Amino acid sequence: MPKSTESSRLLVKAHFLIRFFFFFFFVINYSAVASSDVERETSTESKTLTVVPIGVVLDQNSPLGLTVDLCMKMAVTDFYEAHPNFTTRLQLHTKNADTVLDANFAAVDLLKHEQVNGMIRPQTSTEETFFAELGQKSHVPIISFNARTSSLPSTYSVRTTPDDSVQARALAAICRAFEWPEVAILYEETNSGNQFISHLNKAFQEVEIGLAYMVPIQTSAEDSDISKELRKLSRKQTRVFLVHTNPSLGFRLFTLAKNAGVMSEEYAWIVTNSLSIFLNSIDSTVRDSMEGVVGVRPYVSNSKALESFKERLRRNMTMSNTTTTSPITELNVYGLWAYDAVTALAIALEKIAPLNSTSLGPRLLNELLTTKFRGLTGDFELFNGKMKPLAFEIFNMIGTGEKTVGFWTPERGITRDLSSTGEKTYATSAKELKTITWPGDSVTRPKGWAIPTTGNLRVGVPWKHGFTEFANVIIDKKMRRTNATGFSVDIFLAALEVLPFPTKYQFIHYNDTRNTDWSYDDMLRGIPEDYDMVVGDVTVWAPRAAHVDFSLPYSESGVILVVKNKKPFDMWIFVKPLRWDLWLAIVVACVLMGVVLRILENRVTSNDGDSIIENKERRRAIYWSPVTILAFPERNMVSNNWSFFVLVLWLFMAFILMQSYTANLSAILTVDQLKFAFSDSYYVGCQEGSFMKDFLINQLHISPSRLRSYNSSEEYHTAMSKGSKNGGIDAIFDEIPYMKLFLNKYDPQYKMAGPTYRTGGFGFAFPVGSPLVAHFSKAILDVTQGPNMTAIEQKNFGPGYSSQDPLSSRISQQTSSLTLYEFAGLFFIIGSVTLFSLFCSETAIGRKLTNKTTNFIHILFHFKSSRVMSMEVDGDTNEPVANDDDDDVSDVSVRDGTDTTTRVIEAGPENGEIIDNGTDNNQ
Repeated sequence: MPKSTESSRLLVKAHFLIRFFFFFFFVINYSAVASSDVERETSTESKTLTVVPIGVVLDQNSPLGLTVDLCMKMAVTDFYEAHPNFTTRLQLHTKNADTVLDANFAAVDLLKHEQVNGMIRPQTSTEETFFAELGQKSHVPIISFNARTSSLPSTYSVRTTPDDSVQARALAAICRAFEWPEVAILYEETNSGNQFISHLNKAFQEVEIGLAYMVPIQTSAEDSDISKELRKLSRKQTRVFLVHTNPSLGFRLFTLAKNAGVMSEEYAWIVTNSLSIFLNSIDSTVRDSMEGVVGVRPYVSNSKALESFKERLRRNMTMSNTTTTSPITELNVYGLWAYDAVTALAIALEKIAPLNSTSLGPRLLNELLTTKFRGLTGDFELFNGKMKPLAFEIFNMIGTGEKTVGFWTPERGITRDLSSTGEKTYATSAKELKTITWPGDSVTRPKGWAIPTTGNLRVGVPWKHGFTEFANVIIDKKMRRTNATGFSVDIFLAALEVLPFPTKYQFIHYNDTRNTDWSYDDMLRGIPEDYDMVVGDVTVWAPRAAHVDFSLPYSESGVILVVKNKKPFDMWIFVKPLRWDLWLAIVVACVLMGVVLRILENRVTSNDGDSIIENKERRRAIYWSPVTILAFPERNMVSNNWSFFVLVLWLFMAFILMQSYTANLSAILTVDQLKFAFSDSYYVGCQEGSFMKDFLINQLHISPSRLRSYNSSEEYHTAMSKGSKNGGIDAIFDEIPYMKLFLNKYDPQYKMAGPTYRTGGFGFAFPVGSPLVAHFSKAILDVTQGPNMTAIEQKNFGPGYSSQDPLSSRISQQTSSLTLYEFAGLFFIIGSVTLFSLFCSETAIGRKLTNKTTNFIHILFHFKSSRVMSMEVDGDTNEPVANDDDDDVSDVSVRDGTDTTTRVIEAGPENGEIIDNGTDNNQ
């Protein structure tokens, strides 16, 4: 018992000593800490702190406003706890503003009563103008952590976010990587939405991607209105949709899109950061409707500082009881940008210390623009008053989360991993991205377009009264089906066989037999509401390209003029090459040349024994020498050298005249056939319903009153046969394929005239921006350059037809051979002269008339009194005829009736005596 009591006492004493020791240690430690706090407080109070008021305008009744407000307060606390020795203190003065008007009044109140030196505001497009002017006039920097674009340049506006133009470039690069030809955009109809569309348009133009449709949606749009627009899009060919709206409108849109059936396979949906920033707060219903969506958002790398901040933010939100049931109360990049904006302001304030009240705003702005540091979102650096472009994360929504599939940077383009090393080249291929799950749980990349949901490609075909070789519509009323044949239809069917994908089609005819007032332009206006494409003899024409796109042409192009094949020939055509005055000049020249040669040849003596022809024959040929020298160039017609010289000049002139005559006659018989000139009384024919009437009026400036429309080759021929004076026409303007068929049928009667006017040829028409254009254009090239093209042409146009035949062959076929009628006048003259020569030579009357005419001419032109003696033979009724040959011999023939006596009088060589050798020729 005593031992037990003693042990208990010892144990009590031990417990007392232990308690005393712990108490003593606690007192000493507390005293040291208290002493340290006192010293620190005393040191801090010994420094002069400058407090700078910064205004904040927020909607504190919204979840985003509450989250951002808490982030900015934490930024102030964190910064000065990390920098306790700084002499400046940034103090936030927060004003609540639910509406735009409240925000404007709050900003003015902060400047007037709180005298803030800077202002932070989550700016909206409606407040942009007011805050820009306010900062400019008050010289106070206005910092926005959510404005991504601005149309108003302001010196005092600072954006701590990347510009929307950078995001637009990232979106364009993604669409280019997936090889989508066009994109449809659904956007919120606000000022910022319209500005973003302008950035998108520019970026997509640079990568040659079309914006097929731009659907503006009102912020307050009803679900029925949105569903109506989605149903319209489902009937379009485009299958890629880009969404840029606020979170509330965007999440509603995707729920309605799933109900409309446009979130299925072959569709692609892309969201901008206006939605992707808030995806961590959506509910399961919205997330399920967005399965397979691809989006972009500013990339924020994980760091210890960021993880620490998130943990502290969650604790503070719990302690402050700021958690709400709103789906966007979770931290997003806007809160991080606001945190970094406050940090940048605090750093800039410390750099301009010591502070003074004068010009603090401009100094703060200048220092803020040059501030660089490592923030929660990465490297903070401003460029031209906005955040320097950062990387964008490309993600894919799968199940209950998102999967990062790649990144985009302005320097490297699309890349799978930002940490990859190697040569920094700009990549544009989708192969750089990880596997994406598209809507409908498909891993196959959507091609970006598809046949509309009606199931069949609606192909419009014109019903025509004529030229059915190109398009012929057959309406099966029992089956309620439209069939079509013809050259254009065969080209379409052949193109379908070479397309890289199967396509179902349905012919829909335009026009019927009861409607004669129709046109191809009216038919093309039915695209895309009534037709997905138009097949037929539709001309590729520039004015039509404003509302449709054309494939490559599959026919010859050009407009030509066809006229009647009237030959300007008559029986005197050989006279037409030379005018009457030139003919007269030639005749007079021949006569004068004969006289000159006769005079020159009289100087030649008769003693020349080497003379080729007798003197008597020479005298007879001298008069015809200008003509006979052309027919008998090998004969020596003259003996005098001067005569030879004159004949040489005459031959030179005659050669020029003959060549000119031949050339002019050739032109009359050939080239002049191609000339055609309109007169005021001419009427011109063109095809009904085609673009030719507008073409002739606007480009060739032909009066509309002179144009008459027809439907077929037969109508053309009938009108041309009548002529303008009888209610027809005298010329046809139409395209080459039509006129080739017309000339093949009526070739001898018509001809092409004038130049060929350029057009685009026949092609298929599609909606503007349709991806089918490129596929059909390639298919048309394969068909027209393939081996089956000739068979298609001859099937529809007849054997022997080929579009490869040159136009010149058509012109040559129109030139007919010359007939007897064209040279009847020449044959008449020659025949008349021949008969007249026979009459004068073979009949007594003709010989008598010839003798008397010859005697008269000799007496009139060749009588020489100095060389010939006048002689009277057989009475007074006889008339002497003197034929002199040079100076040696004179023949005198005296004829009376049928008796003829010829005497030769010779002059003696010495004394000039005359020897009379008379011969009686009266046998």
